[in-house]
Amino acid sequence: MKLRLRLASGTVLLGYLSRELLAKVFTTVIIVVALMEILALLEQVTEIMHRHLGLSGVLYYAVMHLPLLFGNAMPIAVLIGALLTLLQLTTSNEISIMRAAGLSTPGLIKLFLPTIIGLGVLCGVVNDQITPRSEQHLAQWWNATTPDAATTWHNYWLRARDDLININYLSRGGQALDGVTIYHRDHQSLLEKVTTLRDVHYMHGHWYGTPTRVLSVISPTRIDLLDTPEQSVRLDWPDTLTPGYLMQITVSFTQSIGTMLAEQNDTLPSSQSPSFFITEILGRIMLPVTFAVMLLLAVPVVYIPPRAGTRSWLPIWCLGAGLLFVVFQGLLRALGNAGTLPSLMAIFVGILIFILGVITVLLRIEER
Repeated sequence: MKLRLRLASGTVLLGYLSRELLAKVFTTVIIVVALMEILALLEQVTEIMHRHLGLSGVLYYAVMHLPLLFGNAMPIAVLIGALLTLLQLTTSNEISIMRAAGLSTPGLIKLFLPTIIGLGVLCGVVNDQITPRSEQHLAQWWNATTPDAATTWHNYWLRARDDLININYLSRGGQALDGVTIYHRDHQSLLEKVTTLRDVHYMHGHWYGTPTRVLSVISPTRIDLLDTPEQSVRLDWPDTLTPGYLMQITVSFTQSIGTMLAEQNDTLPSSQSPSFFITEILGRIMLPVTFAVMLLLAVPVVYIPPRAGTRSWLPIWCLGAGLLFVVFQGLLRALGNAGTLPSLMAIFVGILIFILGVITVLLRIEER
């Protein structure tokens, strides 16, 4: 009977704490996303109006941009939501009551962990499944509606099988390319031929282009100029290299884990290095752990004396530590993406340092 009552009380407490945390996290994320959306629209609304896209264009841009903003805002929202929840529980003496009932600080953290992990999984799913699709459609729409897209110079590089492809001009949502140079390589990555094409277009599921110059590499000291066809020819690019996928790997750079794994295994064309894929995949998998670190950074506020209330500076220090963690992780992740730092170190070092730091602070406070 006592065990049933204990389980029932634990379930009630878990539900109460989860509701409080979820309400504050989602309220915070709505506010943060709204502010970020307003700033993004202030930057782009003039350009959208110049393209005569009207209010529907503004709404389309805002809706397509929402998943990316949601994923960017969630870590900060979890930190602020956890801070507000724990601060409210502390100032209303609910933490004191829980401690009197025998609930320790590790026990309190365990009650919050299921909700935190659930939020991490939700954010990971949005980042992995929704954001790549929305950003791809947004990139295609933005390019297709750009008046001077065909004359705007870029320097995009991608790898398709053994070939390296350089693209200078993108238009019509990725269906028309200009200034294309293809470097054909053998299986040993040695250059065999260089083909320059004036224009490349996508039609009926295949790419067609008009070569203007073809150089054949006979030896390191001999290069022959080959005859070029006078009409458009079909290129042997993979069927997976569609205009949408082309925009995804050259403009939006947001991809799912499955796509990144396929690119790393050379199943799909790629525009990034293996270190970039490994770092991004590990970072996405470790999102629940990252959110758990945010919770730990907010836990010290439970030691604020109830009489001190909101006059304590501890919540500010916790918020500053959370922001420092975000910046530090972002810096390490950028180094991992560039290959300067090993991917495992780029993802796990920051998490480990801040977990050990929070545990040290909590133990010092408990000793007082």
